[in-house]
Amino acid sequence: MRAQRGDHVVIESPSTGAARREGEIVGLRHADGTPPYDVRWSDTDEVTLVFPGPDAHVLHLEADGNGLPGEAGTEGHPPSALGADAPPGAAPDPADIGRRVGVERRRRGLTLEETAARARMSPAYLAYLEERPADPSHATLTRLAGALGTTVSALRGAGGDQPPGRGRALLHPRLRDLGPEECRSLLSTHGVGRVAVREPDGRPAVVPVNYDVCDGAIVFRTAPDSVVAAGAGTEVAFEVDRLDEAMSRGWSVLAVGPASLVTDTDVMRRLARQAHSTPWAGGERDMWMSLHPTRLTGRRITPADE
Repeated sequence: MRAQRGDHVVIESPSTGAARREGEIVGLRHADGTPPYDVRWSDTDEVTLVFPGPDAHVLHLEADGNGLPGEAGTEGHPPSALGADAPPGAAPDPADIGRRVGVERRRRGLTLEETAARARMSPAYLAYLEERPADPSHATLTRLAGALGTTVSALRGAGGDQPPGRGRALLHPRLRDLGPEECRSLLSTHGVGRVAVREPDGRPAVVPVNYDVCDGAIVFRTAPDSVVAAGAGTEVAFEVDRLDEAMSRGWSVLAVGPASLVTDTDVMRRLARQAHSTPWAGGERDMWMSLHPTRLTGRRITPADE
């Protein structure tokens, strides 16, 4: 085992492979980088002398041929080998925290390197967190939350059963209307939206659906006997939004227009091939519906000085 200053030591549970503790190597006792190391632990910020055992791994931040920082995995392997120490035949399996970090990073359009720099950690260690069932310390999560503009609670999945928007309002908010092009751009990101229809007895209903946008139409799958299917041939409303809990800002887009069944077999096959996700609700939901917006409006909340 060899390391350099700035590398991370990760100590894992030998039975589960989950990280129990991690810290940054801040001091070497031998010029060749062999143990022991002075390690600053991320959970306590305390520096101790460490003799790594068999449950410890070193994650390197090395230099490439241009002398610039580059990634390397455990013991100098490339990032794709971060899961090489898993049991034979087992693929890396990120835990919930790793999945949330990866999703939030990609949603904000950040690379591993950009996020790692913001969080003051090695890109290799960040890749490790996203790819393996690690349990990072609170200090590590605090830095990651700051880098991603979210909260530690959100990365841990707290409040998953609570409605969004429970944070404090901005001190000086600005609410502005969105133009049609910006609304279309926000809609085109696909995801989960809500369809508002009237049931056969006339009562209103709002149902969440996984949707995509195809040729300007909002398309989604449902079951023939579902509440949403009752909206075929009528004017319906479709709403999608995004709230940033940490920053108390967000946007919403509302599309109104006629809903219809997709009956062309070739079109249905094409939609199925292009779909980003199958319906989360599961079951037999192979009836496609489309909504062609005749009215498209939206609003965004930001700080007044933006």
